[in-house]
Amino acid sequence: MAGRGVKRVAAAILGVGGLIYAREVETRRVDVRPVELTLPRLAPEFDGYRIVQFGDLHLDDWSKPERLHRIVERVNEQQPDLVAITGDFASYSAKEFDAERLVEALRGLMARDGCVAILGNHDYLTDVKLVRRCMRDGGITELINSVRTLRRGDAALHVAGIDDVMEGKSRLDLVLWELPEDGAAILLAHEPDFADVSSATGRFDLQLSGHSHGGQVAVPFLRRLVLPPFSQRYTRGLYDVRGMIQYTNRGIGFVHARLRFLCRPEITALTLRVESPDKATLSERFERNQRRR
Repeated sequence: MAGRGVKRVAAAILGVGGLIYAREVETRRVDVRPVELTLPRLAPEFDGYRIVQFGDLHLDDWSKPERLHRIVERVNEQQPDLVAITGDFASYSAKEFDAERLVEALRGLMARDGCVAILGNHDYLTDVKLVRRCMRDGGITELINSVRTLRRGDAALHVAGIDDVMEGKSRLDLVLWELPEDGAAILLAHEPDFADVSSATGRFDLQLSGHSHGGQVAVPFLRRLVLPPFSQRYTRGLYDVRGMIQYTNRGIGFVHARLRFLCRPEITALTLRVESPDKATLSERFERNQRRR
């Protein structure tokens, strides 16, 4: 009986310790993750192009100004050519959403080609008009069912964005109508499982998403505990979806509970590379991208 009591006490201590770690430690440790990707249609002029992705800020009363500024500092340290924010600036409550604080932080982002962003489902659940105003006042280019073309001389790199899928706002048809036929194309889509739709068009080389938070709490040998709809298939990291690369960022914030376990907040520093002359097969290209992670 005494042995059982000791085991219960030890389990309770471990449980409390794990909860404290998940709430107070891992939520504050932002991981900057370098990822090098080969895009087959990328023009040589864009070889080495750097995109820094983050999203899912889920701003609330815990997101103090110094935390936001530190995130901006870490993004700028990566010397991005472009910053891509993949939605969910807000959580649920407009009362806890400090618009002035967000605008100030967004204005601090520095990238050669500026910053682009899309909306997430929580932006609609909070106050989408307020979020969009913050984006504009912060100097962010909205990609809401639209395309922005970046140029280096005659070479082009297309960056597109769709509106939120869960809210029924996405219009891929409008994006494809605006998207030129030639040149590498990157799609920002908040919900990662949209990759099944976007990859079927054969027009996109890369989709960047968030939404899943990587599961937020990853218990060993068990399924990730927090996975919202449209993030069940491509939960975190790198995937090959019908020859299109899908990357799911783990996000900065959290929902339901301020917890992260074995799933640190993430800023992704992507470096784009031109396809090598040997014209690797899709499987070989994916294996190469996996090795570069």
